[in-house]
Order: sequence, then C-alpha cells, then structure tokens
Amino acid sequence: MNKSKYILSCDWGTSSFRLRLVDIEKMKVLHEISTNEGVNAIHNEWIAIRKPENVRANFYRSFIQSNVEKMPVAIVKDVRVIISGMASSTIGMKELSYANAPFNLSGENLITDHFVADEFCKHPILLVSGLQTKNDVMRGEETILIGCDLSDEETLVIFPGTHSKHVVVKNKIAVDFKTYITGEFFDLLSTKSLLAKSVVKNVMSDNKSFIEGVKDGAKNNVLNASFHVRTNQLFKKYSAEENYHHLSGLLIGNEVSAICCQSVIIVADDVLMDLYTSALSTINPNIKIHQQNANEALIKAHVCIYNNK
Repeated sequence: MNKSKYILSCDWGTSSFRLRLVDIEKMKVLHEISTNEGVNAIHNEWIAIRKPENVRANFYRSFIQSNVEKMPVAIVKDVRVIISGMASSTIGMKELSYANAPFNLSGENLITDHFVADEFCKHPILLVSGLQTKNDVMRGEETILIGCDLSDEETLVIFPGTHSKHVVVKNKIAVDFKTYITGEFFDLLSTKSLLAKSVVKNVMSDNKSFIEGVKDGAKNNVLNASFHVRTNQLFKKYSAEENYHHLSGLLIGNEVSAICCQSVIIVADDVLMDLYTSALSTINPNIKIHQQNANEALIKAHVCIYNNK
C-alpha cells in the first residue's frame, strides 16, 4: 500500500471515542471528533441487534466510517485508520492477544491486525493490541509509551486515569508494570457509597483539602482514611465541595505512596498532570518529575506504527 500524507488516529477506550485526522509530516491534528461512544456502548448496541459473531467487526467499522464522514473535509480512501485502546478487547471489534513484557518501545513486538477497505469502512484499518505481564494487562498505554521521549536510563512512567499504570522502563524496554484502579475507586466512592452524600463534584479552586487528602492517604490505611470524608462533613471540617477534592487526594496519595524512586515521568492531560504532580511533590519534595502530554505522545506513536507496519 502506498503511504499517505495523513492518518486517522483513533483512541477507542471503554467509555470514550476519539478520531483525529493527522498530518504525518507536521505531526499536526487537522480535525478531531470526540464522543462518549466508547467500546462498551458500541458493544451493547451490537448485542442488541443479535447478529452473527462473524460480522461483529463490520458493525464497529461502520461506526468508524460514520464518524469519518462527520469530519468537515473530504478524506481520500487510502488514509489508514490506526486504532489503539479497548477496540482489541473481548468487547471490541475483534479480540487480539496481548503482547508480552518485556516490550521493546520500538513497537516491533506489537500484535496487530489489518482490515481492508470495503463497503463497511472505506478506509483500511490497523488494529493494535495490548500488553501483559504474568498478572497484569493494559490496552492503550503501551501505544502511548511508544510515543514518549525516553532516555536509556531506568524510568518509572505513570499513566494516571481510571486504571492508572506504573510502568518500569529500562533501555527503552517496558520490563514490568502495575495497575492501580484509583479512578474507578473514586467514581464508586463518590457516586455509589455512603460517601456520596458528603461530596459534590466541582472544579478545584483551592487545593488545600486535596493536599490534606494526599497526606492522609499516603500514611494511613485507605479503608479507614476514606471514612474521614464522612466525618469531615459531620464535624464541618470541609464542605461537600472541598470533600470531593479531599477524597481525590486521598486515593491518589495512597497510589503514589508506593513510589520509592527519585525520578518519574507523568503522561497525562493537564488536569491529571497537575493532580499527580502536586501529590508526588507533597509526599516527596525532592522527587524529579518530568511531564509529557498524553495526546501528543499518542499521535507520535500512531505515526510511528503507521510508518513501520
């Protein structure tokens, strides 16, 4: 296949879908579509129509084509779609096996699958799988890691999120990683537990309650410390708005308290970048924190994969 000047970069998570038209040479996003139609939502739609399993991929590919057509420019048919994230999972368009750690960040060990252009999707698709160790898995972060600027030194790379990943990289090889379901715990506690009545979602204006939460989560048992969110309200220590950030700090503080190295790289968007930087600096003022934008790393990775596949 002749190489195009563009790719369609698709980041398809459990609860979100992002499709970007990328100028390869300039490494620039020209157009973007972002929705909450994640893999889980499309999977539920797929189940509802009761079609044979062997046409599942066509259903997902038709969804991709419908979003390509929403872009305000005509996109030529040879522009390839690179998809990473949960689209290669059991609820995705096609389940692919995980690649195994240790994992070379050149991407040469990636497991992928190709789909030719047809009436369901006018664009060829390259589907990217995930990564596994003996007791952990990831889908999506391994691709972003390929696009990160890393030295040959041993590094801990943190991907904050619903399921935060802490990846140990040596000589540009991911040798091990651990998952912390920090974001999922936060959602459960703040919306479905006893604590839900003690918090109100809001944009943080003063991080004092967050920092106190970080300290509480880092030094205390999280099952006990989380109940303090309830007593904070009862004893009028914090408002429900302040408590929301206290709970966030408590869980993030508990997560990063396990970090013992003196240098880390955080790969995230602006909001999570600020929260994790504040939490790490609070627990260890001497730690060196390097920051990389997750979206930029993903685009760089998708271009790299496109050029090498």
